[in-house]
Amino acid sequence: MISCNKNIEISNSNNNNDNDNCREVSHKIGKTKVCGEPKRIIALGPNVLEHLLALEIQPVAFADQVNFSSQDYTNPVQQIPYLGKYLNESMTNVGLAYSPNLESILKMKPDLILGIESNNAQQYKTLSKIAPTVLVNWADGEESMRAIAQAFNSEMEAEKVLQTTKAKITEAKTEFTPIVEKYPKVLLLRATGVQEFVSDNSRGLCSSLVKDLGFELVSPQKSNSSPSDSFTTISLEVLPQLEEADLIILLGYDFTQLETLTDMNNFGQHQVTKLQKEWSKNEIAQSLSASKEGKVYYIPAYLCFGLTGAIGTELYLNELKKQLLPTL
Repeated sequence: MISCNKNIEISNSNNNNDNDNCREVSHKIGKTKVCGEPKRIIALGPNVLEHLLALEIQPVAFADQVNFSSQDYTNPVQQIPYLGKYLNESMTNVGLAYSPNLESILKMKPDLILGIESNNAQQYKTLSKIAPTVLVNWADGEESMRAIAQAFNSEMEAEKVLQTTKAKITEAKTEFTPIVEKYPKVLLLRATGVQEFVSDNSRGLCSSLVKDLGFELVSPQKSNSSPSDSFTTISLEVLPQLEEADLIILLGYDFTQLETLTDMNNFGQHQVTKLQKEWSKNEIAQSLSASKEGKVYYIPAYLCFGLTGAIGTELYLNELKKQLLPTL
């Protein structure tokens, strides 16, 4: 961790200083000068890695948000959920996205470090002493993609990716029209079990894609002191007050017992199993109209909460299609 490496000498002498080919990248923390064509890239978090892979850029090192592996990424398909299959080279493991290992990063001699503002804001000055550092916005996939693309002079490629994604959503909206007309209101909740749920309808891909498809999201009442863009935590007992929902989408997450995962292909099911079992056995949950009518759907939260860019959008959209389209 950075806090454990205070005595390490930091030098940015390895940065690419081709001043004839420099650009200033605007991002969540400020502006960063990036010169030349970065080759030794550190990706802090799956959100960042996702954007790089969509641009067909491979980093040399990676820090995951969850400790799936303590080893270097020599077999990424089995070490990195959903994104591993897009990697054709090994990567060095530099810790966790929100607590990267400074010594490991220094050893990589990076010429660009990419992270998330909500994870790495406090580490920004330290990381910037090692290499140009760009911190993007977790909740805004488009903004993040454009900032990262700017660092590589790949703005045109980024726009192609973004336009392709928008076209897929537009096409899907037509497919969902009959369902939206019949079941317009959706209760979207994130949870690991049934004792507590999170409603987060105003930020991020999880809610924005459902709204883009034409659904109206049902929201629990917030206190007067709560910001309009904040999430709301609700208890199981509150659910009957949200009976106006025609459909319920439960975004499950469970990062316990990851050592039992012998195949990363089972990661998605692992995320929703506990929630699914508890919901099916809970009296209050089963009393809801959506439960009685078989209109409750379980989707791994990681698809839209861990991945907020083009790859995550496609995965999330495909899962929504798979589960909801057969509803009619």
